[in-house]
Amino acid sequence: MRATSLTVAALAAALLLTACDDGGDGGGKSKDSKAGSACVGELAVQFGPANAAPAAGDTGNVPVTVTNRGDGECVLNGLPAVEFDAGGTTVSVAADEGAGAAASTRTTLVKEASTSFALTYVRGEEGSSKSLAVETVKVRLPGSTRTQSFKWSYGDVALKSDGKAPDASVSGFQRTGD
Repeated sequence: MRATSLTVAALAAALLLTACDDGGDGGGKSKDSKAGSACVGELAVQFGPANAAPAAGDTGNVPVTVTNRGDGECVLNGLPAVEFDAGGTTVSVAADEGAGAAASTRTTLVKEASTSFALTYVRGEEGSSKSLAVETVKVRLPGSTRTQSFKWSYGDVALKSDGKAPDASVSGFQRTGD
C-alpha cells in the first residue's frame, strides 16, 4: 500500500513540476514570482526544536519548517533571510557556502506540503566581546516583506574573526517528508 502511495505521489510531483510555466513575458517578473509573493502569507513557519550547541565553541542547528496552509501551490524563489536581534543590534546571517546554487532555485509547495532550512551557529562564550547575546531571530521568506520573530534560547552566538558577523549560516530549502 505504501509503495503505491509513494508511486502515485512521485508521479503527481513529476507532473506538477513539468506543468510549471514561468509565465515569462520578457518583463522580468514571472507569474510564479507574483504567485509566490501573494501566497507567502499562507505559509506556516515553525522554528526549532534545535540540536543546541551545549558549550562555547560547539556547533548547533535549528531547523525551520515551512508548510503551505493555503488552498493552492506556493512557489518560493531563492533563499530565506535570517537576522539575529541582540538588544537593539541587528545582524544578518549569511547563506552557507553550499546554498549559493540554491539562491536561484524554485521550491514549489502544494497544499499541506513542507520544506525546511537549517540555521547553523557556533555558540559563543556568554558575556564575551567575541559573542552576540541574541534575543530574537527574524525570518523572512523569499517573496515576502514580512518578517516573523522567534525567541532565541540557545545561548550567545560567536562572532567571526572580524568581530561583527555572527558565526552562523542559513542553508537552502530542503524537501521534507516522503
